[in-house]
Amino acid sequence: MAAKLKFSPLLALLLLTGIAVTSRAGNIAVYWGQNGDEGTLADACNSGLYAYVMVSFLNTFGNGQTPALNLAGHCNPGDCTGQSSDIQTCQSQGVKVILSIGGSAGSYGLSSTQDAQDVADYLWNNFLGGSSSSRPLGDAVLDGVDFDIENGNSAQYDELAMFLSQKGPMILTAAPQCPYPDASLGPALQTGLFANVWVQFYNNPSCQYANGDASNLVNAWNTWASSVNAGSFYVGLPAAEAAAGSGYVSPGDLTSAVLPGVQGNAKYGGIMMWNRYYDVQNSYSSQVKGSV
Repeated sequence: MAAKLKFSPLLALLLLTGIAVTSRAGNIAVYWGQNGDEGTLADACNSGLYAYVMVSFLNTFGNGQTPALNLAGHCNPGDCTGQSSDIQTCQSQGVKVILSIGGSAGSYGLSSTQDAQDVADYLWNNFLGGSSSSRPLGDAVLDGVDFDIENGNSAQYDELAMFLSQKGPMILTAAPQCPYPDASLGPALQTGLFANVWVQFYNNPSCQYANGDASNLVNAWNTWASSVNAGSFYVGLPAAEAAAGSGYVSPGDLTSAVLPGVQGNAKYGGIMMWNRYYDVQNSYSSQVKGSV
């Protein structure tokens, strides 16, 4: 017996209404650094799965604080220079390695224009193309900075992005929550300085996939893509059910129900995985890479 073709409801609607469905090849981005059992940074890049790896997190900065990097069990805070060779291994394979600042826990925020300037100087000299005698990740020069600001304070992040962009070549990325506009990154994202925006379509029931229905996610996606001037937009997802409180999309549902609704957009860039540890456990990226 011939197999029946199975269409997602969203894809069927697009076909019935005569809207062209164009598949666009995308990349996978992943957050690394928050679980000592996820493997090394080089392991992540050697997997061949990712185009971007966000080293997570610099979660103490601003307000006169001494900036601090927290990479969970990978290294002791202040002594992560051993990561330098892994960063260079990734870059030699064409993988972009980006420092993520913020996160859901930590002590960070900007109190003034001068504070934003000082943090930009620190990031440039300690992780990017500047120079410092105490670079936390060693001599390797990272490819950019990711804004994962989740504490609801949006003050001065637009200025931080501006000051960073004036330093020299780098990639600026951001990870807003899917409700638009994002409470922490709204003003920053209106600067037009961000190359990639990986929207977190999880832990936000109003704009995430649920029970076979991708409409809330796709509607939010279209709002983001039409309202923010950025190079590419990514669908941010938990790599396993345990990775987030809600919003998990199975690999099969991603390819059949979610991607058909977003890949036709010229600003589609791919998917973002939270995080490498759960991606290893669930083999999520390896299951969907051919469809992303």
